[in-house]
Amino acid sequence: MTAQHDLSKEEQILQMMKKVLTDVTKETFTRPGLKHPLSDTTILGIRDCLSLITAREIELSGEHGRLMNQRPRFIDQPQTSVVVPIDNIKPGSKED
Repeated sequence: MTAQHDLSKEEQILQMMKKVLTDVTKETFTRPGLKHPLSDTTILGIRDCLSLITAREIELSGEHGRLMNQRPRFIDQPQTSVVVPIDNIKPGSKED
């Protein structure tokens, strides 16, 4: 994961805006059947903003050569790749 100080000012702003918008979404969650405190227009606006933020984050990440496909993983979740320490590779051990 990229450290906060490695990000440009624009990337820091985008992260903060995404965090605030998702916090508003979480804090205004309304059970089904009840009237949501935010208007439908505001909800759509939040969705549109989050989509634009994500699109720009992907653009900036690509410009800086960073991958956006890193996702958190539970410790008990099976791994899809195997890491082989280079110390385990012995010269001449290649089988033909």
